[in-house]
Amino acid sequence: MGRGEARGDLVDRVTQRWVRWTGRRVRLEDHPWLDGPVGKPEGIGSSFFDAYVAERGLRALRGEPGGLLADLQALRSASFDPARVDPAVVEFYTRTSDYALDTWSEWTGVFRPFGWMLARIFSRRLQQLNVPLSNLDTSRGMTSEVIVVAEPHGGRRLFAAWVRTLVRTGDVIYAGAYSTCVVPEGSTPCVRVVFPLPNGNGIVLMRAVVEDDGSLRLISAGNGFGSPGFYFTVRDRNGAIRSRYVRALRETIHVYPSGSDVRADHVLKLWGMTFLRLHYRLTPRAAAGRSEGL
Repeated sequence: MGRGEARGDLVDRVTQRWVRWTGRRVRLEDHPWLDGPVGKPEGIGSSFFDAYVAERGLRALRGEPGGLLADLQALRSASFDPARVDPAVVEFYTRTSDYALDTWSEWTGVFRPFGWMLARIFSRRLQQLNVPLSNLDTSRGMTSEVIVVAEPHGGRRLFAAWVRTLVRTGDVIYAGAYSTCVVPEGSTPCVRVVFPLPNGNGIVLMRAVVEDDGSLRLISAGNGFGSPGFYFTVRDRNGAIRSRYVRALRETIHVYPSGSDVRADHVLKLWGMTFLRLHYRLTPRAAAGRSEGL
């Protein structure tokens, strides 16, 4: 394999170099909240976590109810009481595999060309972070698979992989590893989502807020390295790790019950400007099956 093939596409190498030049060197022993699955240069795709499990001798739990989180207790803090979260929202997070998923997107007009550029240069090639560009992309729905990854021989749960794929195109929208962690700033418990990328990953850390109506708000925003927010990490051939906190990128996910469904509104901002809204309808599969049979 040539040097270019080992490091991946030129665009990926430029992005990784930016992280190395502008990020900080970290040791995972000191920053365990930055540890997570790392992608290979050729891309991610729907089979990434199967390969990840096989290479490390881990267990992949399929065919049984699985949630993005084992429970919400790991997020407990002085400002967050899991007991106040609406039971329907808790049910979704702890039994995500029992839900069918519909989504639609709203790109802010000035940012729409940016979305097309990302899709053309990165997302479709890597089969990762394929944010829908129009509602036509999601018109035939999407698959939603949750794979709980655990240590071998009945060991502890490590994370839940959530792989979402567009039925119309076969493109992977997201392949993310969900778990919880505590970040240094204020010892804040966070939902952590790791998106494998070539030679590294993107990590979103979100603090939890429960609203008066029992809905859950996850907020990815902070003051800098060591706080909730978005991080890029890159690993070089020698195993050295560089991490870049991207303060300009912030997001909020609001999850709430709606009749027999659960809804979620996902807002992403860049430099304080909203560039994308994603809306999700999360329907228990039993109810979805009854509707399809009518």
